[in-house]
Amino acid sequence: MITREKLENNQVWLYVIILVIAAGFGLIVPNIAGQLDITISAVIAVLMYSMFSQIPFTSLKESFANRRFILALLTVNYIAVPIVVWILSELLPEHPPLLLGVYLVLLTPCIDYVIVFTALGRGNEKVMLMSTPILFITQMLLLPLYLWLFMGDEAKGIVEPGPFLEAFFGLIVIPLGIAIAIQLFARKASIGNKIVDLSAWLPVPFMALTLFVVVASQIGKLSTYMDLIIKVIPIYIAFMIIMPIISRCIAKWFNLDTGSGRALIFSGSTRNSLVVLPLALALPNDVSTLVAAIIVTQTIVELIGELIYIRLVPTLLLRQQKM
Repeated sequence: MITREKLENNQVWLYVIILVIAAGFGLIVPNIAGQLDITISAVIAVLMYSMFSQIPFTSLKESFANRRFILALLTVNYIAVPIVVWILSELLPEHPPLLLGVYLVLLTPCIDYVIVFTALGRGNEKVMLMSTPILFITQMLLLPLYLWLFMGDEAKGIVEPGPFLEAFFGLIVIPLGIAIAIQLFARKASIGNKIVDLSAWLPVPFMALTLFVVVASQIGKLSTYMDLIIKVIPIYIAFMIIMPIISRCIAKWFNLDTGSGRALIFSGSTRNSLVVLPLALALPNDVSTLVAAIIVTQTIVELIGELIYIRLVPTLLLRQQKM
C-alpha cells in the first residue's frame, strides 16, 4: 500500500523517472508535446496551492519561537547566498535573459521539498517546516530588490509588468489565499482538516506532472539555447558545493544544534525553482523559453545533488555532536 510518507521519501526517484519520460516524449512526438504548454498554468496553479497548503501560515507567530535558527536562516539565504550568486554570475556571459533565470532560481530559498530532504538527511524538519512562512514572505519581498541590485534597468527591459503581475497574482497570490483560507477554515470545522489532509497528497504527484508538462513541451525548443544552458550547469554545481560549507560555518557561528544545523545546510543549498517558474513563463515569448529552461536545468542538477546531500550531510559535513 502506498502511503504519503513512502511517496514523499521516494519522490526524487519519481522526478528523475518523469524527467526522462518527459524528455523522450518531447523529442519523439514534438508536435503533440508542444501543445502541452497550454496546460502549464493550470497545473502550476494546483501545484502552488498544494505546496502552500502544507505551509503553516496560521502558525506564523510560532515560526519566530526559535529566533536563533531564524536569524541563521535569514543570514544564509539573504546575505550569504546573494554574495555567492553575485560572484558566480560574474563567470557567466553578459546575457540578461540568462542572468535573470539564474538570479530568479538561485536567490529564492525552497519552501516545499526541502522539508523532505532535511528529514532524509537526518536534520530537524520541524524547524524547517515552521520557518517556511517566513522564507516565502521574505523572498517575495526581497527578490525584486535583488534583481534591481544585480541587473538594474536591464531587468526592466525584460520584465513586462502586466503579464508578470498577472502570473504572480494568478499562480501565486490566489493559490496562496485559498490555502490560507482553508487553513483558517480547518480551525473551525472538521471538513477543513479533511481538505488539508487530502491536499497533503497533492505536492508530489503535481510536481511530477509539472515537470512532465514543462519538460515535454519545452525540450524541443532548447536546441537554440543549448550553448547557454551548458554554461549555467557548472554554476549550479559550484553553488551546491559552496553553500553547504558556508551554511555549516554559519550554523557553527550561531551555535545551532546538529539537527538545526543540517536543516540550515539544506535550506541554504536548495532553491525554489517551481515557485519562480510561473514568473519565468510570464516573460515575453522571446525570452520565456530560455529563462524557463535555465530554471528547469537547475531543478535537474539540484535533484541529483540532493541524493548526494542526504548521504554526506549527516555522515561527513555535520555529524551528530557527542554529548
